[in-house]
Amino acid sequence: MAAAAPELESTASLLALARAGDARACDHLFRRYLPALRRWAHGRLPSRGRDLADTDDLVQVTLVRAFNRIGNFEPRRPGAFLAYLRQILVNLVREEIRRSQRKPRGQEPSDDLPDPGPSPVERAVGSEMLDRYERALARIPEAHREAIVLRVELGLSYEEMAEVLERPTANAARLLVSRGLVRLAKEMELDEHTE
Repeated sequence: MAAAAPELESTASLLALARAGDARACDHLFRRYLPALRRWAHGRLPSRGRDLADTDDLVQVTLVRAFNRIGNFEPRRPGAFLAYLRQILVNLVREEIRRSQRKPRGQEPSDDLPDPGPSPVERAVGSEMLDRYERALARIPEAHREAIVLRVELGLSYEEMAEVLERPTANAARLLVSRGLVRLAKEMELDEHTE
């Protein structure tokens, strides 16, 4: 029996092949997840950190790290691999933010393994609402979007956010998040009514 074309194979079967050392399966997974990861990563790196790292660079590093550790990854549910990739990317963005605050350019990111579980956003809104969240997030002003991503997705403190966003105080950062969440909720509600 002939093997299915890679584009028709499930992620689980491609992961099994990749874990067994199949370079073609790794390549196909890379091509399958690169566009989705780029879309998700767009806008996640705050403007202050963009001089140190390009979003595409972070996506590439994310994929390289994931495939270097593919033998250690065990999918436990549908969507686990994308959640794993997103968590690696979140960790890289956190590292870039912190590096832009205090470290000189040129140091390598740490090799901490990410938690392959659902991201904070996935836990908060549920994976079925994630698309609505992403669409609404893309429509709100950049300052609000950055504040929400830093606080909700990346877990930065208000003090860290004030520094990254160049706000005078932690309370100013907290207010920006609050206003952003109100705006996001309105956009998500509008999105719900147009579906």
